[in-house]
Amino acid sequence: MKQYHRIIFVTESGTCRAPMAAGILAEYSLIQPVEILARGLIVLFPEPLNQKAEAVLISNGINMSGYMSAQLQESDLTEDTLVLVMEHAQREKVLEKYGSASPRNVFVLTEMVGDELEIIDPYGGTLQTYGLCYETMRKTIRKLVNLLNEGE
Repeated sequence: MKQYHRIIFVTESGTCRAPMAAGILAEYSLIQPVEILARGLIVLFPEPLNQKAEAVLISNGINMSGYMSAQLQESDLTEDTLVLVMEHAQREKVLEKYGSASPRNVFVLTEMVGDELEIIDPYGGTLQTYGLCYETMRKTIRKLVNLLNEGE
């Protein structure tokens, strides 16, 4: 697998699944050090992490205090940046909206690791819904870590 120096998780607002995924990935040891970021496709102003997402992360020992959402920028997208989205529609938006986004660097997270289903947005759901989202994401990211570490 290609070596990446930056991994950006991208969702609509960048306040829930993207920072959750970034927080989970940061817990793992990667052979090749990478910068791990979370971005949103539509961020009108910086917002803190979704409270339920934060509660689930804290209960799993992941501290994202001080996190604020940020808009995905053209300058974020370099040759050695892997962009991971949660849904096919988000991948299409990134490829349409950003001239420097390459189909070789932008993937649906679950597809990249060989899973079929997208990671469902828990927004508006119960704390349990967020917990299920976290568990699904953790399993998927464990597969991602294995893929990234195989590249060595």
